[in-house]
Amino acid sequence: MAGTLTIRQARLVLPDRVVTGDLLVEEGVIAEIGPSIARSAGEEIDGSGLTVLPGVIDPQVHFREPGHTYKEDLATGSRAAAAGGVTAFLDMPNNNPVTTSVERLEAKLALAAEKSVVHYGFFMGANGENNDEIVACDRTPGVKVMMGPSSEGLRLEGVERLEHIFAAVGDKVLAVHAESGARIRERQMLYEGRAEVRDHPKIRDVEAALSATRHAVDLSHKHGRRLHLLHLSTAEEVDFLATVDRTRITAEVTPHHLFLDEEVYERLGARAQTNPPIRGGRHMARLLARLRDGTIDCIASDHAPHTAEEKARPYPQSPSGVPGVEWALPVLLDRVNRGELKLCEVARWMSDGPAHVYGIGRKGRLEVGYDADLAIVDMSAVRTVGDARTWTRAGWSPWEGQTLTGWPVMTAVLGQLVFRDGEIIDGIRGRELTFS
Repeated sequence: MAGTLTIRQARLVLPDRVVTGDLLVEEGVIAEIGPSIARSAGEEIDGSGLTVLPGVIDPQVHFREPGHTYKEDLATGSRAAAAGGVTAFLDMPNNNPVTTSVERLEAKLALAAEKSVVHYGFFMGANGENNDEIVACDRTPGVKVMMGPSSEGLRLEGVERLEHIFAAVGDKVLAVHAESGARIRERQMLYEGRAEVRDHPKIRDVEAALSATRHAVDLSHKHGRRLHLLHLSTAEEVDFLATVDRTRITAEVTPHHLFLDEEVYERLGARAQTNPPIRGGRHMARLLARLRDGTIDCIASDHAPHTAEEKARPYPQSPSGVPGVEWALPVLLDRVNRGELKLCEVARWMSDGPAHVYGIGRKGRLEVGYDADLAIVDMSAVRTVGDARTWTRAGWSPWEGQTLTGWPVMTAVLGQLVFRDGEIIDGIRGRELTFS
């Protein structure tokens, strides 16, 4: 199904400017944008005081289904996404059973068709033994490659195995988590028996990230492969990336690496533990600068819904990752309200950028002919994270206690409202994304 909708006199975030006007949706597609559209169709929304952005495309989430029934699944994860203005997600395979075959991928797609309230796509995972399956698959945005200490089922530290993958996967996007396993194990030995969570960025240090990123870039250049660098976290990585040929290379960053500094370890303890680590300081400034100059292409939440109970384990037994899909857009909108960012930048990094990286057609822009996936926000809404309902099954947020200004009040998928005034509207389902 697709919806019909008219939005009147809202602020519309176009690719190059923000204007006040009307937006008309017919059969799920943006049919007209203008100062005052004469005709009307479907429900008419008074957009006075509201701002319309293209729906967020979150290019890295971990919704944990199938395999972990007590954690996030595609129903709860997609609802958290919709509540955060996210209209499409790409899910990474780091839980068992890992998505390493076409059969497993198709099973996930069938689950999503049944459960997901927003659009969806699923990466395949490379394990060094499934290259034929990867090449045969045309329903995936790309291939997850894990360099360094890895998730279950994706152990790819051997140089020969990495070389084999880069050589064999054709034109698939290789989405790489780049950290050096050898360097991390060396650092772990230095802290053995006395490590605390605040030592996490010292163990998984800058060199661990930089050396692996260099290796991935070298392999991309050698084999002419499309490389997407996941969740970059260091100034050194992005400054290196700015010096190389990026014709076939793209990169992303997360809100927690952009806007959480080292004090987060004192405030949250092991809840702040992520891979790569939150580093703060000079790294935050360089990541933002490289977003602005185009070295980094997009923002991803890297949503990892570990429960508070899991996170309470003593470090280093505590799992890495933080939930984020629900708050990524509000965190960015708050920075707009502070005068640190612009709305067009947010739309470029969170919507148009991911669509470009993965070749997702007709999505990511407020433009006639594009799908009407919309995030309708109240830029003056003030809320403290943790005071209202949390949709993710993780049940907590790394932004807990922070007061943010600017929140989604409606989310539309193909012109159908799926989230409105704090509630999910039952019966709406997203569609499988296609990639070029």
